[in-house]
Order: sequence, then structure tokens, then C-alpha cells
Amino acid sequence: MANTLNMNGEDPVERPEQIRSIIGGLERYNPQAAEVLEAYLQQQCEEKFCDCNANRALLKLYQLNPDRIKDEVVTNVLVKTMTQFPSPQFDLALHLLSPSYSNPGPGSSSDLAEAVAKLRALNTQLEGAQYDHFWATLESDDIYADLTTDIKGFEEIIRVKIAQLISQAFREISVGVLESYLGLRSEAEAKTFVTETCGWKVGDDGVVHIPKNAENEAKKTEIREDVTVDMFTRVIKRSWEETA
Repeated sequence: MANTLNMNGEDPVERPEQIRSIIGGLERYNPQAAEVLEAYLQQQCEEKFCDCNANRALLKLYQLNPDRIKDEVVTNVLVKTMTQFPSPQFDLALHLLSPSYSNPGPGSSSDLAEAVAKLRALNTQLEGAQYDHFWATLESDDIYADLTTDIKGFEEIIRVKIAQLISQAFREISVGVLESYLGLRSEAEAKTFVTETCGWKVGDDGVVHIPKNAENEAKKTEIREDVTVDMFTRVIKRSWEETA
């Protein structure tokens, strides 16, 4: 697929040696390392790659040093992990947050807790392949635009990932269905996306034809059971012995 983004979020090739040194040693527990990891997160947001390992190290520092927590950094980490769907990365990051943010009780809400709840809802829809609901939710409240504005090309990244997953499950799909899955405003936009970004073909009947690949190719499965006469003989002999 053309324009495929780097989706190796656990050990990206873009990770600099300084970050490797921090997350691979005792420096990951140094509160001063938070500033370096924050700057690295900003780089990820601008350059469209994700380093979930480094971002978890940053959240761990926030967990150990709550006075250093920056709401915008936390939400940016969660949005970046969301782009790695389907994966456990969002939940792994979420579990490093204080329960007051990730699972607030009645009457204990805060701006960060509200933002986390909204991002969790979005991630649940992506993980559940409820793509049309995801786009509808994203458009339903201006807060989502605020939460994703720092992540350059967020919607493009999500669309490319959805297209990759569709290519693993389908050989053909209608333009109309694809339009809703990709959150595009018209079939014309959908046709442009699938031809220019994905390199797929659209027929005159409005059906998108996806090239054959290892995941979407129907494979013939042949099941053979090698049973010998000797095996049958032993079974029959045993049944006679039990009867006797």
C-alpha cells in the first residue's frame, strides 16, 4: 500500500541513542529525564511516528513525580498510542495514570479525567472496528479537535491504518461502505483516497478491488488423518477386552 506509515510503535527506527540510553538504564527514573522525553514526544507528534516504550517511561516518571504532570502531554501520549490500534498500547499507557484520571469516581472529575474518558471512548470504537461510530464521535464535540490537534496528520494516520486492516479482510468492498469506514465526506473523496493513497482500483459499479495478499487470500485447507490398520486392530482388541 502506498504511503504506508511506520506503525512499529514499540521499537521505532527513529528512536535516537539518547532516548535508548534513558529508557534502557537507571536514567529512566531521573525526574530530569522527563523534559527530554517530553521533547521527544513532541518530535513524534510532528514526524508521524510513535515510540510507546519511551512514552510509557514518561508516564512512569509522572506517576513517580506527580508534581511534574502536564495534562497536554498525557493526552498527547494517549492519542499517539491510539494510532497503534489494534493493540494493547492505549491500555498500557492508561494503567500508568492515577485512578483519579483513568477511572474517576463520582464528583471527582477534572479536565484531564474528562479528556481521558473521551479518548478511551474513541479507542474502544477503533479497537472494536466501529469505524463509522469513531468518525461520528470525533466530529461530535470540539474537544476532540483540541485533543488531537498536536498530532500531525492524525486523521490521515487513522485512515491509512483502517485501510490496512480492511485490506487484510476483504478482496472487494463498496465505495459507500469504505466512505463511512474512512470518515470521508463523499464517494468521490473515497475513490481518490483508495486510488492515490492505497493504490486500489475502483470499478464502474462502485466496487473497490483490493489486491490479493497473504491475509485476504482464500486458502484451501487439507486435513489428513493417517490411520493405519494396526491402529484399528488395537482399538478393536481393547474393546473386546473391556467387554470381557
